[in-house]
Amino acid sequence: MIALKTKDWQIDDIEAVLFDKDGTFIDLHYFWGKMTELRSKKIIELYGLNLDILPLLCLKLGYDINSSKMLSDGITAMYSRQKIIEIFSKDLLEFGIEITHAQLAKIFDDVSEEFYKNMFEYTLPIGSAIDFIKKLKKKNIKTAVVTSDSIISTKLTLEHFGWQNLFDFSVGRENSPKTKESGALVEIVLQELNLNPKKTIMIGDAPMDFFAAKNAGVERTILVSTGQISKEKLLETSPYVVENLSEIEII
Repeated sequence: MIALKTKDWQIDDIEAVLFDKDGTFIDLHYFWGKMTELRSKKIIELYGLNLDILPLLCLKLGYDINSSKMLSDGITAMYSRQKIIEIFSKDLLEFGIEITHAQLAKIFDDVSEEFYKNMFEYTLPIGSAIDFIKKLKKKNIKTAVVTSDSIISTKLTLEHFGWQNLFDFSVGRENSPKTKESGALVEIVLQELNLNPKKTIMIGDAPMDFFAAKNAGVERTILVSTGQISKEKLLETSPYVVENLSEIEII
């Protein structure tokens, strides 16, 4: 087992580390910004709307085209896919669009299918995170990916960058009908890898990662501000917060 230490805190007795993907070891602004634009453009095309509303639709989904940044208080930062669809379907009523959750999910899926064909144009690793994961593996620590993104996207990403050996297991939204925050995905990993939740930690970039872990019995979560949310804001959720994973010493 190992301990993780910064100048502000130390977590002992760790045998496994679970990682969120986007914002934690993948640059989510670049990735999800493009995905959000494509989703918004698809809706504009299907419903014959004026392209001028593209920036507004993107804002509804939590992306600011002008700054090329995902918003820390946007729905993509705050919620998993099911909740995003629920909220965005109501937002679309402002534009005269009545759409069911199933119809909107289908649009998202169709856009994702096209996006994955060129996804590596928009996929950038967070170097400090990848270095940190490699150090963990040298210590023979078990690792897994817990993401609300699709398994297909996750698998393609790991294969593209040659990271298959960095993770022992991965779960995504297809693995459970429940939201990430429910803890269901973390429970799957704990069972699959036969992990003790008291000796497992979660690392993510948003409060949903904290609750995903806590609701599965994993009490210790490190939050990193490489995503959409500031260190100060993340400290409202977890006492274990860093600007980036290079701040953490493995002992």
